[in-house]
Amino acid sequence: MFDLIVRQATIVGKQSPQDIACQAGKIVAVSSHVEGEALREIDAAGRLVTPPFVDSHFHLDATLSLIGQSRRNESGTLLEGIAIWGDLKPLQTFDLVKARALKLLNWSIAQGTLAIRTHVDICDPKLTAVEALLEVREQMRPYVDLQLVAFPQDGYLRDPDAVRSLTRALDMGVDVVGGIPHFERTMAAGGESVRFLCELAAERGLMIDMHCDESDDPHSRHIETLTAETVRLGMQGRVTGSHLTSMHSMDNYYVSKLLPLMAEAELHVVCNPLVSKVLQGRHDNYPKRRGLTRVKELLEEGINVALGHDDILDPWYPLGSHDMLEVAHMGVHALHMSGVQEMESLFNAVTYNAAKVMGLAGYGLEPGCRADMVVLQAADRIEALRLKSARLQVIRGGCVIAETPAVKSTVCLDGTAVEVDFTC
Repeated sequence: MFDLIVRQATIVGKQSPQDIACQAGKIVAVSSHVEGEALREIDAAGRLVTPPFVDSHFHLDATLSLIGQSRRNESGTLLEGIAIWGDLKPLQTFDLVKARALKLLNWSIAQGTLAIRTHVDICDPKLTAVEALLEVREQMRPYVDLQLVAFPQDGYLRDPDAVRSLTRALDMGVDVVGGIPHFERTMAAGGESVRFLCELAAERGLMIDMHCDESDDPHSRHIETLTAETVRLGMQGRVTGSHLTSMHSMDNYYVSKLLPLMAEAELHVVCNPLVSKVLQGRHDNYPKRRGLTRVKELLEEGINVALGHDDILDPWYPLGSHDMLEVAHMGVHALHMSGVQEMESLFNAVTYNAAKVMGLAGYGLEPGCRADMVVLQAADRIEALRLKSARLQVIRGGCVIAETPAVKSTVCLDGTAVEVDFTC
């Protein structure tokens, strides 16, 4: 007797529908037919079943903070967003941060997003958000994998308390070292912050994820320093550069040198199509730059690229529901990646690639993997992107933790009711 069997599932890489049997929180069998019974069986009926969606770049401490606030980011710029957050930050309490985070995570679970790397602002001497999200991480551990990044929003060297506060946050149990070199007072200070933070992470055996070159300025090249420090300290495969939007504006000759160096360092890259499309290019007249990093070229160089949601209803982004298919759907358009393999690679960028960024163990749909998966109302990855498909069942450890009815519409023409299903 199994705990769960998902029958007739379409799985990427398998030639025919498969049954997936789960026991004691693990996948124990995947085959064209699993003999036996289960406490619960789900007939996927040929629909796509995928490992959970993964958001490898998010800000859970600020999420939903626009609710009830009259002030908005009218310029739509990164700097105004930082200024608004600076005004809101002193008003945050443990209970407020925790309540908003838990509300958002309910949305995440319903959307099948079961792993999140969230940056948490440590430029608060009280470390209120750090304390709240550490508690949320433990409370939600049965349902969502949360990875916290110690993020010096106001600059590691620019903020007078950041060096001490970031160290305290790591001592409290934050998982990853973050940074924001382009927000330091000078280019030289930005490079210095990268070196200090990389050495700190190496000393503690931690991963690194830096907001890096989130700018339209082609001379913002801190990714070069991050790449060099990664190799110098032997941290290949443990370092992520997030945003990298200045790469959009760099000259091709420089990028032709930079990409192989990033590949040599085994860097991960996270692009955030929804939010970067809103924030970048704001100083342009016409033509306006897209302001996203060079995802196609990075992938062609063999660099692991993931997509993140970044923000929801906060000073930087006034929309969002934590739907990672919406993120990938925007990527198709904004990155000019509408070829078949390109679209499939963007689906991977919110699943397998993002799981690699976070270093998730047991991720996938093979025997021995964790029994975490999502049944989508779609036949394949491209249809899932096209429809931003309903998550019919969200499964964690072999248990269904969220369900959505199949989406159907009825059209009445000449008195005749016709049921419309947008799948092919």
